[in-house]
Amino acid sequence: RDLHRRRPLSLHDALPIYENTLNNSEAAFLKYKKQIAIAVIAIIVIIAGVILYKNYISAPREAEASTELAKSQTFFNAQQYDKALTGFQKVQSDYSNTDAGNLANLYVALCYAHQAQPNWAKALENAEKFDTSNDEMISPASQMALGDIYANNNQLDKAVDCFKKAADMANAQAEDNINLTIAPLALRKAGILLESQGKKAEALDIYKNIKKTYVNSPIFQDIDKYIERASN
Repeated sequence: RDLHRRRPLSLHDALPIYENTLNNSEAAFLKYKKQIAIAVIAIIVIIAGVILYKNYISAPREAEASTELAKSQTFFNAQQYDKALTGFQKVQSDYSNTDAGNLANLYVALCYAHQAQPNWAKALENAEKFDTSNDEMISPASQMALGDIYANNNQLDKAVDCFKKAADMANAQAEDNINLTIAPLALRKAGILLESQGKKAEALDIYKNIKKTYVNSPIFQDIDKYIERASN
């Protein structure tokens, strides 16, 4: 019976197995070494290409776009919307794949919205080109203006979302987390739109929040009439 007992595998016994496995691996490597080398080189080229693109094409292009955008922002802040519109449209077309180019989409929309006779359709067309994942790049006031654009194009749910977001953004930037200008105004806009949709309960909650939270805001002065209206 002992003769049939399995003897433990010794290192000496294992060497032929290891060498055979090694030889198979070496054979496989030698067989495919050309393809492996090509794959490694391709990976190196791709990585080098990404680094070169970021350092010598993408970054300088972003800087150029930001410079051009800043020029148009000067006109926009001075309420020279026609001049600002021309500049933003150039950034929009010439630097479409940059952060500044994305932001230009929103500015073009706002320029159309701020004209003496607002072109709400054009404003919406360009606002929808704006990638909202970059919301942190814009001001609460711009977010509220975006809400106005949606509201004037009868996209009320999107408008309400924008107004609520504008309030949250404004509060987040305030020292005590309570903004007394943009936040209550944006929330009141949201409440009015909700009322127009027959969502009085939601509107009432917003109005009550304004009364509770924004006591020192000008909006607070007549919020009771909104509360009364939404309560009926």
